[in-house]
Amino acid sequence: MLKQANVPVESVIDLTTIPEQLTNTNHSFTHDIAIVGLGYVGLPTALAFVHAGRSVIGVDVSQARLGAIRADHVDLVSRDHERLATAMADGSLELSDDSDAIASAETVIVCVPTPVDHHLVPDLQLLAAACEAVVQRAVAGQVIVLTSTTYVGTTRDLLVRPLEARGFRMGQDICVAFSPERIDPGNTDVPQEDVARVVGGITPVCSGRAAQVISAYARRIHVVSSPEVAELTKLFENSFRAVNIALVNELADISRELQVEVMEVIEAAKTKPYGFMAFLPGPGVGGHCIPCDPHYLLWQLKATRRSAPLLEQAMASIASRPRQVIDRVQQLLAEGGRPLRGAAIVVVGVAYKPGVADCRESPALEIIDRLAVAGAAVSYVDALVPTINLADGTVLTATEAPPTESVDLVILNTVHPGVDHAWVTEHALILDATYRFDAAPHRATL
Repeated sequence: MLKQANVPVESVIDLTTIPEQLTNTNHSFTHDIAIVGLGYVGLPTALAFVHAGRSVIGVDVSQARLGAIRADHVDLVSRDHERLATAMADGSLELSDDSDAIASAETVIVCVPTPVDHHLVPDLQLLAAACEAVVQRAVAGQVIVLTSTTYVGTTRDLLVRPLEARGFRMGQDICVAFSPERIDPGNTDVPQEDVARVVGGITPVCSGRAAQVISAYARRIHVVSSPEVAELTKLFENSFRAVNIALVNELADISRELQVEVMEVIEAAKTKPYGFMAFLPGPGVGGHCIPCDPHYLLWQLKATRRSAPLLEQAMASIASRPRQVIDRVQQLLAEGGRPLRGAAIVVVGVAYKPGVADCRESPALEIIDRLAVAGAAVSYVDALVPTINLADGTVLTATEAPPTESVDLVILNTVHPGVDHAWVTEHALILDATYRFDAAPHRATL
């Protein structure tokens, strides 16, 4: 079966005896794939399947999101904008807000967000609702794949047990698997097709079916023994990043104390061909992964009265980073005899990473909020983000590059590629929270 996909498949289980068909597959499907949730993961995934020649229906409860997709007002890499235009023109991607469309597809892939709330507790409302919709409309012969990052055991809790309660037999009537998403928004260097996909099914048949589906576009598949292994794999990946980001931020603080250039240290360490992976310091961490995913693991461990002190400290360190930016701003202004209250401060870039318009969990939002509460006059410049919402409900609109005489300090938070930031160098007081704006040698760092 998987040999037909012509991709490398690594597996810890035997996939050679997967039957050609499941039992009770009398249902007639009109789509190959249904993608439930068309956000930053679901939409690129849908476009990858369309490009691979599959008929796809995207299901999203948000009419606003569907409208934005139809109008191509969505944050995608240029290649996916081209794919979207083609798919909309030829009808190869169908869009719907009707959950009944789930029953029309042979494979259902769940790609909804899994955020945390203000108390860093997992918010499972969207995921639970999506899985319930899938379970209610499931038909024999389907392959159901959960990709949303979540706690270990979610696939069984929200899909397998409810489906079994409906009378479905895993690997016989229906297949269920977990395959964590591995999309890096804005990354044009590594297409999602080149990133190996981990697949963990409830049974070997489930694993084989899910791997076959995903291999339509992914060029490498790694099959593990269970959904739980795949679920923990995703949490480990982003916890690994969180710990190393916390470490490199600490290194940056140490380097400033010792009057050593941290980026030079990192570049030197990168020359070692083994045992080292470069991470870069910054003003904090944003996006849908690192600020959220490790908390799913920490939350689950609390129920077993177990702790993960290294990860807990790393997440606490990451969370405190924007406050360090404020402290550094106050210090730099004080050195020039200027109080923070009343100071005119411009934040450059509010997206959570370069090249995207996504502000979810962006440290810039907390930085701006804290500066405003402290009495500073804050504005921001970002070519990709026209407006942001502050914690008090204020809507802040992006400005053009301000004149030098009207600004006391510039904070470099996110530097988008292809955007002219030469104006920043004209300002006397610059806090480079990216550590990489070499165009202004007189800048200060965190």
